[in-house]
Amino acid sequence: MSTPAAAAKAAKRPGIIVSPVLLLKHAFPFALALAIWLAPVPSGLTPQAWHLFAVFVAAIVSVLVGVFPLLTSTMLAAAAVVLTNTISAAKAFSGFANTSVLLVVIAFLVAQAVVKSGLGQRISLFMVSKFGRSSLGLAYSIVITDAAIAPAFPSNTARGGVLYPIVLSVARGSGSMPDDEKGRRLGGYLMFCGMASLAVSSALWMTATSANPIAIQIAKEYGVDVGFGKWLINASVPALVCLAVLPWLISRFFPPGVGDTPEAPAAARKALSDLGPLSREEWITAIAFVLMVAGWIFADKLHLNVTSIAFAGLGLLLMSNVLTANDIATQGDTLATFLWLAVLFALSGQLNELGFMSYAGQRLASHMGGLSWPVTYVALVLIYVAIHYMFVSQSSQVLALLGVFLDVGIRGGVPPSLMAFSLFFASSYFSVITPQGGSQNVIFVGSGYLKQVELYKLGLLTTAFCLAVFLTIGTGWVLLMSK
Repeated sequence: MSTPAAAAKAAKRPGIIVSPVLLLKHAFPFALALAIWLAPVPSGLTPQAWHLFAVFVAAIVSVLVGVFPLLTSTMLAAAAVVLTNTISAAKAFSGFANTSVLLVVIAFLVAQAVVKSGLGQRISLFMVSKFGRSSLGLAYSIVITDAAIAPAFPSNTARGGVLYPIVLSVARGSGSMPDDEKGRRLGGYLMFCGMASLAVSSALWMTATSANPIAIQIAKEYGVDVGFGKWLINASVPALVCLAVLPWLISRFFPPGVGDTPEAPAAARKALSDLGPLSREEWITAIAFVLMVAGWIFADKLHLNVTSIAFAGLGLLLMSNVLTANDIATQGDTLATFLWLAVLFALSGQLNELGFMSYAGQRLASHMGGLSWPVTYVALVLIYVAIHYMFVSQSSQVLALLGVFLDVGIRGGVPPSLMAFSLFFASSYFSVITPQGGSQNVIFVGSGYLKQVELYKLGLLTTAFCLAVFLTIGTGWVLLMSK
């Protein structure tokens, strides 16, 4: 029996009022999925591919409109496609064994060791002592570092694993924490600069991502032969323009909240001096990190798997107790990232395997007939970039669509070299259009400094800028170099 005091307390408790607008907003993704699911299956597609597309689109839209976080939407999507027998459980959950997904998870854990050991603080103080007169200076130092090391890394995900601990250390060393709404902005700015830099530097260097050699092999079938030097010459002007402007431009889109800090370098040098020599944990972390980087650089020549190298580095850190099981147990964000990335990777891969991606590319490209070649060229590049909203991997889109778009462009009168290079470069810079647009992004997304809505907005604006630069300056430069 309730007491008078309990009754009075219950009477004061406010009732839960659910807004009709909020209910409609939450119902929208489900209604969208149902509408597409029940619509007639287009000729040339299987019901399986069409239904998977319905679920995939609804999951992404639910994040874009702010109904569900990415983790929630992907868990619902995974359950839906398996329970409706759209795809088998083995295929829906195959992303959990994907090496790129696992590499992202290991990169998170190694970054935790860099921070915990104190090496991160030392790196942060060094960076601030050299470039810390402003947040813009820090951003440019990250971009320059990435562009300089990019040609040595056949995996941009591995390169992200190198950059992320540095960016995280600089952000935390500057007092920026993800759970502080105002203070997170500097960290968010630097994290996104790292993501954008990885996208553009992958376009600058032929060896900066595994998608580039795949694209070159496809282009050979259409008579376009490209080597390291030719790639670098054609990419240099538009890519360097993007790298030079992006840190400033991103600061306009997402102000870091920190301007000039002329006193920071001197303070950082003093703090660095006060740290003294490297501790045992710092030495072990530094050695593990250097060995991992060296392994990633020479992975192709030595026929080593980059994810296995990361596991070896993590094993060394665990064996030496620099990292412990308790440290890993606290990484809830890492688990959340692993879950949603693995599911999206698998669903996107299945869309590709079931033929939906190539079908969509062919249908879109088929409407180019009768247009002048410049219009055809611009339209194809725009479509090729926009369709990356459906992909979680650069390489998968290259394999599915680059040949299709290149063939349509050449048939439409576009100079083969121009069409090929524009698709090559787009296959890198479009990776930042969504948080899941490239596995290297996810390392930075998992930091928690940026919200999903901010990531989609910044991704769209940054990709639009790169697209504009490569379509204008890049087109003119490639045509000039082709003479």
